[in-house]
Amino acid sequence: MIEQNQQSASLQELRDIKRMMERGRRFMSLSGWRGVAAGVCGLIGAWIANGILNHYYVYGSWGTNGYFSKPEFHQLKFKLLVLAVIVFIAAFTLSFLFTWQKARKQHIPLWNMTSRKLFWNMIIPLGTGALFIIAMLRYNDWSYVAPASLVFYGLALVNASKYTFTDVKYLGYGQIILGLVNMLYIGKGLYFWAAGFGVLHIIYGAIMWWKYERN
Repeated sequence: MIEQNQQSASLQELRDIKRMMERGRRFMSLSGWRGVAAGVCGLIGAWIANGILNHYYVYGSWGTNGYFSKPEFHQLKFKLLVLAVIVFIAAFTLSFLFTWQKARKQHIPLWNMTSRKLFWNMIIPLGTGALFIIAMLRYNDWSYVAPASLVFYGLALVNASKYTFTDVKYLGYGQIILGLVNMLYIGKGLYFWAAGFGVLHIIYGAIMWWKYERN
């Protein structure tokens, strides 16, 4: 009986040591509310973008070459780019605040060696994707902007997941799959954007909160 108790205590100590090592290797302050907030921002942005596009196609004037006039098309691009920047800033700000709040409760520094590794492993695929999309926009090739953004974002999440919760990897897989499927349905990018940056983020955030934060 004594030997069993000693073995049980030793196993518990090993689990505690493993948990401490895992916590030191991974950034554990990502909040589930962070995902929900980013998803809500994504859905609101998609809804506003849909209104802008509908107004453009309903009220836009046709040019002599059979297409919408260039000034109106340039205005459309400018509005959508401004909207994308606003949505990104809002989602990033809310995500940062929720992450900072959780790190503060855990008494963990927000910017340490692990979070720096997480940042660099995520920013490289994201930066590459952003430059790739900017190149497409330069040549007015909008067809693959939505799938490219989903695929590169998914790759960034998968690449960064080794320094945080494993759940982030599955969110990345979902984004990649949506982006690849979107390539088969060009012209429906806004719906896939809403599904990826909106719905998937909310589902991911709810799961994260349920697994790690509700208690």
